[in-house]
Amino acid sequence: MPRAEPAAAGDGQPLVELRDVGRDFDVSPPWLNRVLEREPRLLLRAVDGFSAEIRRGETFALVGESGCGKSTVARLIVGLYALSRGAIRFHGVDLASAQASTLRRRMQMIFQDPYASLNPRWRVRDIVAEPIRVLRVVQGEAAIGARVTQLLGYVRLSAEDGEKYPHEFSGGQRQRISIARALSGNPEFLVCDEPTSALDVSVQAQILNLMTDLQRELGLTYLFISHNLAVVSHIADRVGVMYLGRLVELADADELFARPLHPYTRMLLDAIPDLQMTGKPRTPVAGEVPNALNPPSGCAFHPRCPHANARCQVEQPIAVSHGATLVMCHAVEEGRI
Repeated sequence: MPRAEPAAAGDGQPLVELRDVGRDFDVSPPWLNRVLEREPRLLLRAVDGFSAEIRRGETFALVGESGCGKSTVARLIVGLYALSRGAIRFHGVDLASAQASTLRRRMQMIFQDPYASLNPRWRVRDIVAEPIRVLRVVQGEAAIGARVTQLLGYVRLSAEDGEKYPHEFSGGQRQRISIARALSGNPEFLVCDEPTSALDVSVQAQILNLMTDLQRELGLTYLFISHNLAVVSHIADRVGVMYLGRLVELADADELFARPLHPYTRMLLDAIPDLQMTGKPRTPVAGEVPNALNPPSGCAFHPRCPHANARCQVEQPIAVSHGATLVMCHAVEEGRI
């Protein structure tokens, strides 16, 4: 099976476009309880007004604390969740349209826990071969077997490993199997939902290096979801920082790590361990993410922000450009930080 033509990272052409994307979850009590207790419906706004572009050949990272909506964005893109509002385009085609069904085959997902996402009763060769059969990538058992062997080779596993079961592998090897399965449908866009968070640090580096090599060889585009900025710094071309369902900062990776603008981004970066910064004063990430069912008024980050003022408490910020960086912060807009 021929490989895809590599795309140049940062060629400026958007592969995926998200426009004012939102997703609400109904967490209301049962209808009868609401009637008897005279309570309204409860909606959890997991993603609110998310807009971004993912360019061909790049790694776009989404970072933030747990519960900020990163994984929800990932599941909205691949169709595991339906949109509440907004639009997502892939190759310029709205994914909500009828003609988008074939386009979805060109995107796949790598999940956080490789053991939970692999069928423990199937041999590895069958796990990797299943998308090939369903999507009819190649025909005939001999061709499918050859393709499985090729895919296992891509992720540095042998053909003999295809005869084993998932429980016979380490965590890093199971994630390699997950990557091989994701590649079996010949995708060009991979959504990677915390693919290294369940692995040891040394194994994380191996998986990140493997993903970088595959991106270069196969011309892949990644959406990389993570809460670990140290990991993101090694793989991302651009980074979006999410807080309580909204994108608060978007910048090139080098720019964001060198000159973060949003106070939340600065706090996340200050939390990264660094031996060279021993003794340097740091601002810890204070407090917790507010309850999404009852978010703060104005800027959602203002209860935790050391730069918040009266305007931050009542007025929701909008995205403002600072060079190539987009940031949603009144303090940055007013020049206070």
